[in-house]
Amino acid sequence: MRDVFLVIAIAFLIFLSVFILKAIAPSLFPFYFVYIAVGIVTFLIFSKVGFEVTSIFSKHFYIFSIFLLILTLIIGRVTRGAVRWIPIGAFTVQAAEIVRPFLLLFFAVFLTQKSVSLKRFLIALVLLAIPSLLILIQPSLGVTVLTVIGFLGVMLASKFDKKYILWGILGMLVLLPIVWLVMAPYQRGRVVTFLDPASDPLGAGYNSLQSTISVGSGKLTGMGLGRGIQTQLSFLPEKQTDFVFAAVAEELGFTGVILMLMAIFVVLYRLTVYMENVVSPTARAYVSGLFLTLLAQVFTHVGMNLGMLPITGLPFPLVSAGGSSFLATMIGLGIAVGAYKK
Repeated sequence: MRDVFLVIAIAFLIFLSVFILKAIAPSLFPFYFVYIAVGIVTFLIFSKVGFEVTSIFSKHFYIFSIFLLILTLIIGRVTRGAVRWIPIGAFTVQAAEIVRPFLLLFFAVFLTQKSVSLKRFLIALVLLAIPSLLILIQPSLGVTVLTVIGFLGVMLASKFDKKYILWGILGMLVLLPIVWLVMAPYQRGRVVTFLDPASDPLGAGYNSLQSTISVGSGKLTGMGLGRGIQTQLSFLPEKQTDFVFAAVAEELGFTGVILMLMAIFVVLYRLTVYMENVVSPTARAYVSGLFLTLLAQVFTHVGMNLGMLPITGLPFPLVSAGGSSFLATMIGLGIAVGAYKK
């Protein structure tokens, strides 16, 4: 393996995920082991194939991504008013998560193969808008935001006139009213109650309040696996996904979350090393987009678990339950390892 430090950090996060999930959501197993196995296999495949070979199929990956997103809207399973999952036997796949690394790869190739003129930049925005809107109407605001952030990371590592960033920001401001209209009522409620969750403690503010209680109750070493009051008595909602940080904090305490954050920091640090040691400028753009995506994901997940950010439903990379998110992260990191020129 090209990067021992990265592998050790990933392995630690996976083991932590298994331990905490078996304690707070044992019903996930043994099926969740299948997602883990598939994620590890895909990580190895993409890391061995290499970035230069993988990038050849970037257009095919983009078309496949659009196909999956449309397929989700047609045959997807409706859960709590959202259409995000494609059923495959006993398993489900969230296409919006799976396609994220492939979209990053496509935009990295598209924005670095030729100089980025205004026309090419506008075309890129249109190509970004298509999957973003397909994800937003599911609805999945968190994944939509991550998709846009990944695109921004790719742009920052590409050669282009920096004034295009201003045009991009103005374009997003223009689209904000549309995004607000497309958002589901519960998503609007999350934004409205963010500033004062106590104003609706049994409604939109409930999740945030229970999460902060869980984080505070863990103290230094936690209550022990399987002994957290908030997690075991189900006061903490979505404890295995959106609020896994709070679950770790309650059951393993400050010590547990520090180890978890240190491991993900190693992953992020190694990606910064990759940016300076990649096989091509296209690979650098891809790694930059992946780094910014993971950083935003971690920052947002921890922030909303601490009550400092609105609830957006973003999982903690490699720790939260969610086979599609886990698989997407492993594919993304596998492609990054394949881009590393040691």
